[in-house]
Order: sequence, then C-alpha cells, then structure tokens
Amino acid sequence: MTTQLPLALDLRHAPGLDDFVVGQNRALLEQLRRALDDDGERLIFISGPTGSGRSHLLLGQCNAAEQSGLRCVYLPLHEKQELTPAVLEGMEQFDLLAIDDVDAIAGDIDWETALFNLFNRCRDNHRRLLFSATCGPTALAIDLPDLRSRLSWGLTIGLHALDDDGRRQLLHALAERRAMRLPDEVARYLLERASRHPRDLVELVARLDRASLAEKRHLTIPFVRGCLELDNG
Repeated sequence: MTTQLPLALDLRHAPGLDDFVVGQNRALLEQLRRALDDDGERLIFISGPTGSGRSHLLLGQCNAAEQSGLRCVYLPLHEKQELTPAVLEGMEQFDLLAIDDVDAIAGDIDWETALFNLFNRCRDNHRRLLFSATCGPTALAIDLPDLRSRLSWGLTIGLHALDDDGRRQLLHALAERRAMRLPDEVARYLLERASRHPRDLVELVARLDRASLAEKRHLTIPFVRGCLELDNG
C-alpha cells in the first residue's frame, strides 16, 4: 500500500473468504469470487447489521484480490474522525476499493461529496468498488441524492444473520484460528449461556483463549462455566 492512505491495511493477517462462516450467504460469497474475474460485477453493495460479517467479507475480498495480483485498499469509514475527506483523493489508482461503513458519513456533506467524486473517477477508470453499510443504499440517510443513486447502480445484497448452527460453526472457526480445541458440547454450552451476537462471540473466544493459556487448561464445560461466572460476577 502507500503512505498516502493511512488506513490501507497490511493484509497478510487479514481474514479470508474461505474462513467466512457462510450460513445462508453462499450466493453472496459466489458473487464476490466472480467479481474478481474480468467479466464479474464491478460494483457490489453489502448491507447487514453490525457484527454480521461485513468487514470480514470486505477484508477477505481484498485478500483474494491481492493474491490475484490486484492492487486494493480497505477503508473503514467509521474511523473517519482520524481523517479528512482528502484521503479519498487518488484512490482511483487501485484496482479494488473496499469501503466499509458508508452509513458513518451520512449527513456529512464534505465526506459525501468526496465519496461521490471518487465514485465517478473509479467508474471512469473501470475500477472495482465494494461497499458496505448497515442498510442498503436506498435506505441510507445520505443528503446527496446523486451519491445515493450511484451506490444503487450495482448489485446490492443483504447479509443473512447466522442461525444457531451457523453460530456454532463460527465458534469452531474462531477457536481454530487460535489453535484451540473446542469440543462441540462446549460450543453448544456457550450458545445456551452467552450472548449469541457474533461480535460478542469473537470477544468470548478471545477471553477463553487468554484464560486457558494462563491456567494451562483445556476448554471443558466446568472450565468454561467458571470463566462465564467470573464474567458475570
């Protein structure tokens, strides 16, 4: 990446599309993979609530793009307080732009105008654009009508929330990334007694990993029960 873009990430440790827990989102994953082909969709807008996996997908797409030799940048707009709209200048040089949390700039005319202008430059240069927000482009509280219209030009797909089986798969995937052995009965126990929000499950697995390493214990139901009691105490 370039020093001009402070939020462009080193993707060597970014999540990949292959470790995304698919659930009912297989069609979306297939669209993302096809989007890297020459004849694939060049504008995709992903909508879904916080914790649904939007950022994972955008980072995973950047990861896949880099492996295909494409230049890409990931920009989480919820961190816009650290930046100015000028950061968008020159981004059309990248083959793929993954812009997360578009709803974070709704109502900020300077950011909306800068994103509108970037969109036009990217379309003129035939760049791939991947956006995400908590809702689809037509429902965004964007003041600039032309920006809302352009965000709707491509393919808009909503993320389906994970069911209990998907959440269990997510727990196993999170544990596997940390080289932890998570017995299925422990995963089911966690889903019965802890928050089922994906973001909370990520934090829970991280806490269990730290606790198991500190105490040199395996993830058993008694051990996990003790950890949850400490959290609630």
